[in-house]
Amino acid sequence: MKSSESKRNLRIGAAFVSVLAALAACQALLENRAATPGSTVRAPMFEVDPLWPKPLPNHWLLGWTIGVWVDEQDHVWVIHRGAGGLHDNEKGLELKPPISECCRTAPPILVFDQAGNLVRSWGGPGPGYEWPEGTHGVHVDYKGNVWLGGNGKGDAHVLKFTKEGKFLMQLGRYGKNGGSNDPENFGRVAKIWVDPKTNEAYIADGYTNKRVAVVDADTGKMKRYWGAYGNKPDDTPMGNYDPKAPPAKQFRNPVHCVERSNDGLIYVCDRQADRVQVFRPDGTFVKEGFYAKETLASGSAWDITFSKDREQRFMFLADGQNEKVRIILRETLEEISNFGDGGRQPGQFYGVHSIASDSKGNLYTTETYEGKRVQKFVYKGMGAVPKGSQGVLWPRSG
Repeated sequence: MKSSESKRNLRIGAAFVSVLAALAACQALLENRAATPGSTVRAPMFEVDPLWPKPLPNHWLLGWTIGVWVDEQDHVWVIHRGAGGLHDNEKGLELKPPISECCRTAPPILVFDQAGNLVRSWGGPGPGYEWPEGTHGVHVDYKGNVWLGGNGKGDAHVLKFTKEGKFLMQLGRYGKNGGSNDPENFGRVAKIWVDPKTNEAYIADGYTNKRVAVVDADTGKMKRYWGAYGNKPDDTPMGNYDPKAPPAKQFRNPVHCVERSNDGLIYVCDRQADRVQVFRPDGTFVKEGFYAKETLASGSAWDITFSKDREQRFMFLADGQNEKVRIILRETLEEISNFGDGGRQPGQFYGVHSIASDSKGNLYTTETYEGKRVQKFVYKGMGAVPKGSQGVLWPRSG
């Protein structure tokens, strides 16, 4: 009896061990499948903060929101075009006579702290300068000066202010654009970035011109400029973008962003050509990357920012036509993942236009057209994310 019971226990034990072995094998198989090259990649992880920023005061609304920058205090600077982006039924309170109890256009420049509180606002026409017909892009330089451009029909200038909104300098004159080889005026500027090492302002110039221009940030004097591949700019019409044709030897319009990495390379968005080109500061071409190359209309390469590690391993590309933020390995210009989708819910986009990052690695995006907002994506550390589309980055439960 005891012998029979022992044999039965042995059989039960062996069966239990077999089950455990089978479960372990299944787990290993699942882990191997999860780690299959191409299914996930290690990259920065984000979640949208649906409660950032806090509601604006004074019944203020944002219009087309076309620029964002984060300063040394981690304050988030936003510039928008309310006049061109708000419908009468949205700004009924400012009409004469008012047609409703709400709402009115917010000042062009708004500044938020990390908690989403509005801490400063200013902007608009004033003595001594020509306020752009259509403001575009905002940059706070290493001295605390605020730069902005304009892509209105006649905008051929750049403005420089203090953080409090005191006017400092105007470069170029409204209505005076002389083309992409004009040494004094611009052609509907999209973005400015000031190099703290050389005190040079790099200008993405622009919606009419087809160049990067570099000026002295104190005097405004033109120092150099270049077109695609470092070529001399040529404004000859190029026709519609054809993704099957050889890459164009000139920038298409608009030249939509410019920014320098820590290792001294200059990155330029050639928006409608679906590409980012990389240069040395003297305009020598280094390399280029194409993103969603079949994208037509407004193109895929709208704005960039870099990750906050010292090497800036990752580049984040705002793509307002496909409504995504693309995560790119900066060294190789290879896209490894992306997030976002079209829509108006938090984490979705309608015309995602500009992008910036703070010292903690959080991302901020603005939306033009009917998007009319700024969003914050909270950095959640490095981890495994889907290779390809991550979809909408809704906050995880718990």
